[in-house]
Amino acid sequence: MKPYKKKTTELKKLLNQGNLSFLMEAHNGLSAKIVEESGFAGIWGSGLSLSAAMGVRDNNEASWTQILETVEFMSDATSIPILLDGDTGYGDFNTVRRLIRKLESRGIAGVCIEDKIFPKQNSFIDGDRQEMAPLDEFCGKIKAAKDSQSDNDFCVVARIESFILGWGLKEALNRAEAYHAAGADAVLIHSKKSRPDEIVSFMSRWDGRCPVVIVPTKYYSTPTELFEEIGISVVIWANQLLRSAVTQMQNTALTIHSKRSLVDVEDGIASVSEIFRLQGAEELQEAEKRYLPKRSNPVGALILAASRGIELGELTKATPKAMITIAGKPLLHRMIDIFNDMGIRDITVVRGYQKNKISALGLKVIDNDEYENSREVYSLYKSLDALSGPTLITFGDILFKKFILQALLEEGDDITLIVDVDYAERRRKGRYGDYVICDNPYDKTTLDNKAAVVSMGNNLQDKEINGEWIGLCYVTSHGAEIVRETVNRLTTNPDFKRLRMADLFTEILKNGHRLSTVYITGHWLDIDDMGDYEEATVF
Repeated sequence: MKPYKKKTTELKKLLNQGNLSFLMEAHNGLSAKIVEESGFAGIWGSGLSLSAAMGVRDNNEASWTQILETVEFMSDATSIPILLDGDTGYGDFNTVRRLIRKLESRGIAGVCIEDKIFPKQNSFIDGDRQEMAPLDEFCGKIKAAKDSQSDNDFCVVARIESFILGWGLKEALNRAEAYHAAGADAVLIHSKKSRPDEIVSFMSRWDGRCPVVIVPTKYYSTPTELFEEIGISVVIWANQLLRSAVTQMQNTALTIHSKRSLVDVEDGIASVSEIFRLQGAEELQEAEKRYLPKRSNPVGALILAASRGIELGELTKATPKAMITIAGKPLLHRMIDIFNDMGIRDITVVRGYQKNKISALGLKVIDNDEYENSREVYSLYKSLDALSGPTLITFGDILFKKFILQALLEEGDDITLIVDVDYAERRRKGRYGDYVICDNPYDKTTLDNKAAVVSMGNNLQDKEINGEWIGLCYVTSHGAEIVRETVNRLTTNPDFKRLRMADLFTEILKNGHRLSTVYITGHWLDIDDMGDYEEATVF
């Protein structure tokens, strides 16, 4: 556990430590967590971003209590200090007093108040037409804020809008001095120019009376080194997370709408497991282990990857098939990433050819040293001890979209196979395929396409075939027991080492067990030859 650090103290240190610090905008608990994980020492609770996330204008249309509720979630999700953009203080000095007490009670480290008239308007919208608060009235707000705080380290930052409203340097300096005298812990000097000239001119006359904060939204191309040279204490990146999120959400929504499918976006967005991680799901799981009765075994994965893949030529001369690089990442690692995204961590690989090159963090390995003279069932036989609970069994040379795995895991039958109904092109190539006949053909007009395998093999008649097993299946604990018993029984077969998975499944059918199917329409790839490899690079 990290040592506790009082957030107010940490913010005060950032303002006064004498070197440049940075605050990053956040607008909810999730974005605040991302800011902290990215390495920032503090968070800017942006008024623009908070209101935009609620779908309202940055004109105090969101009440201060609604803002307060949101930043409370942000504070709860993080351990770094938050400086809240408090607009004009949401009213007069009395509102400010209540605001300070409420912020302190929710663990907010400081507030920035700007010297404009309530209700405020965003500084970059018709700035010349906005009004500044009377100097003595705003100084009263600052004094009220400082008198109301119970924590001596709570920070009040006075934001000066003189440049924004066209009042010039003299007024900016005059107000900065008055706000400092009223008790402000720092001043924020704001500018809407594309160059930092106004900021530089202010700093040349300020002489370090108190820390200065800036928001370079408009003059973003300025080298950060300049801010250090002129003595800026804190730079606020004020709205970039919200804006980047908007761009990505628009692109994703348009793609889904035009394609009427998730297939083109799912692999390019955060996985559901990443959202769970940011939410702290792992901590809850650990707590459940302490406080709840033990649950059933988690799902494991068994990858059969002993073969060389001689059809790939030079690619597998010194590299096992499962470790060939696809778009910069080994094939096996891509499969492991998908499993991890689905929360599957217990992964075992049966390796053979160039076995020492099969590796990945946390991976369990089993050796099939007879890989040259054996096929999948023998590799499965070597790994029966790993087949002790709910398990995904897969070939090590396939790629598939995550939604396929999700659909497979949602089925509750003892043994379930993924079957592709778009098999015709692969069959025309004349390569080996595990084709199936099912009791219920695929029907795209039916949402529930429940089916079971009737027979399986490479020599079925075209008119009878309902699809091709892609090399991916799921077994429950009882299903794993069926597979283990069947494999052990097959060891008496003189050709045992040469048996394929289709032979195993046929034997399971002979013994009266059901093989359920989940139908898919493509979105996977079997990497058998150079043509497949080239296709995989853009899969």
